[in-house]
Amino acid sequence: MTDDLFNNRPKKPKLNVLPSSPDNAKGRFPSWLHRKLPRGKELFKTNEILKTSGLNTVCEEAKCPNRLECYSNKTATFLALGIACTRACGFCDIDFAKHPLPPEDGEPKRISESVQQLGLAHVVITMVARDDLPDQGASHIAKIIQTVREDTPNATLEVLTSDFSGDESIIDIVLDAKPEIFNHNIETVRRLTPRVRHKATYERTLKVLSYAKQNGKNAFIKSGIMVGLGETVDEVKETIDDLYHVGCEIITIGQYLQPNKNKLLVKSFITPEQFKEFEEYGKSIGVKHMYSGPFVRSSYNASLLLKNALKEKHSHA
Repeated sequence: MTDDLFNNRPKKPKLNVLPSSPDNAKGRFPSWLHRKLPRGKELFKTNEILKTSGLNTVCEEAKCPNRLECYSNKTATFLALGIACTRACGFCDIDFAKHPLPPEDGEPKRISESVQQLGLAHVVITMVARDDLPDQGASHIAKIIQTVREDTPNATLEVLTSDFSGDESIIDIVLDAKPEIFNHNIETVRRLTPRVRHKATYERTLKVLSYAKQNGKNAFIKSGIMVGLGETVDEVKETIDDLYHVGCEIITIGQYLQPNKNKLLVKSFITPEQFKEFEEYGKSIGVKHMYSGPFVRSSYNASLLLKNALKEKHSHA
């Protein structure tokens, strides 16, 4: 009788998870994830400027696959508030610490000086989560924005922030500094969020983005998704829908790559064709700027994205 009860249980519906490539099944990267190493003196010059300034970049700390290309183009994404994060997300290679070192007072000026040395027209500032600080690092990010604006007034700025635990009064500190782009990544689909992210929730991310949009002090609201963690096509499209409806004008989608053996495994390598489908879907529902591909990261080619967004905005003004 007991066996009959177990046998008659309704089976869970099988998820149509994005398929793996044949190469992935053999433990190899597919052909579209192989790329030539960039050459040129700018790569070493950028690295030297960052090293001399004692600055951190998310390029290095998160082992971004594009970092050599970006360095060769004299670009980098500055990582503010240290190299230790108070959250331990399943996908991220940045170190975890309950009580990281205090913010460095000189960091805003050093970042600003590096912006000038690199000749950057668009500056991207990201941050580790700092739940240990009263304002979770918001005033420090605002100070960086203000310092760069004072020293390089023609530069545009983009910030990629934590969710600040959803505290609107803290979010306002960054929004009031008026970066051209406010970016907060949703990272993954709703179903996988509890496994992928340590503290942030799917719904809270949507609320943060919605609040930033309604605030109206930033030209563009941006967010990004990783794929290859076991999500379905429909789930990715649902996430694009959700981001669009809270006001995201810019959405990035890229391939998740396991940064070390202790982090979440890659479940599948998504084909360029599937990335193209996601891009076309986003545009079909009204997302103005979709950037989707295997090597896409939130800050990859960020200056080009902003340039295109501003061009499109001015053409409809």
